[in-house]
Amino acid sequence: MRQAQQQGTTPITVPVRRTRTVVVVVLVTALVLFAGGLWISSDDDAPYRGGPVSIATGVKTGVYNRYAQLLAPRLSADLSSKVTVDETGGSVENLERVIDQRDTLGIATADSVANLPADLRGQLRAIARLYDDYVQLVVLKDSPVQSVKDLKGLRVVIGPAGSGVELIARRILATQGMDAERDLVPVRLGIGDAASQLRDRQVDAFFWSGGLPTGAVTDLAGQAEVKFVPLGDIAKRLREQYGQVYREAVIPSDAYSGGVEVPTVAVPNLMVTRADTDTGLIRRVTGTVMGNREAIGSVVHAAQLVDPRTAIFTDPPLPLHDGARLWYRSAKP
Repeated sequence: MRQAQQQGTTPITVPVRRTRTVVVVVLVTALVLFAGGLWISSDDDAPYRGGPVSIATGVKTGVYNRYAQLLAPRLSADLSSKVTVDETGGSVENLERVIDQRDTLGIATADSVANLPADLRGQLRAIARLYDDYVQLVVLKDSPVQSVKDLKGLRVVIGPAGSGVELIARRILATQGMDAERDLVPVRLGIGDAASQLRDRQVDAFFWSGGLPTGAVTDLAGQAEVKFVPLGDIAKRLREQYGQVYREAVIPSDAYSGGVEVPTVAVPNLMVTRADTDTGLIRRVTGTVMGNREAIGSVVHAAQLVDPRTAIFTDPPLPLHDGARLWYRSAKP
């Protein structure tokens, strides 16, 4: 040291305080980057483990089933997984199948979801609000039926067991002080059989709740003169008793050939899954549903109404699944 000093060489020293500051900055930066990496991984690039996917839909001739049949191959391509479509009785059964893990996804009316006990509803999450179902009470044009009360004693299709049609049909009857078993001759059929039996006068009327237009009703209107019984005055009573899942609506005159505007009741449809379904999977499902709304809507008219700006409004009755929320957040302009 003496020699170095004698030769004019000055030792280099670093202040202890500065050294500690540098170390802290480096550590904090590393932690921020690490946390940011985790956030990006979980929020923007949720991993998907793969595996088969199934969709609980409805009767073969209904809009649910047609929509899912068009969605399935697109999902399969996007997920690189097998996607199957299961025909069911409708909304109520679909919810049971998703809760029991017999199906990954299901489509159901919001009133069917809201009608679940709280513990079962808590096991579900929404992926999207899709489109609205319109309640259609259909009779032949020469029928004397002008209102729900006129159905008393008649043969009336109230929908398959476990369907959203049955749920809302019973509720509509109840607003008029009527009960299906006591006041009607109730018939349990899907929309295809209901339409053909009305055409052949084997039943007097049928309830249907579905997107507009429904293929089976379109076919019926081309084979026989039919009319829709107005239900607009019932919407307010349903809303007062069961909540905001119901709204007043109108079946437009161009929904079916030879039609006129008819006031009725509408209820939203939700695509649902279990709360514990893989986040990465649901993020991708949400993207496929939203990315194909125009292509599917060109075939299924009701699907034209699927829109990311309204799809997020699922609560009540269900909050969004985390995977769906991630997709909507990433897609927000």
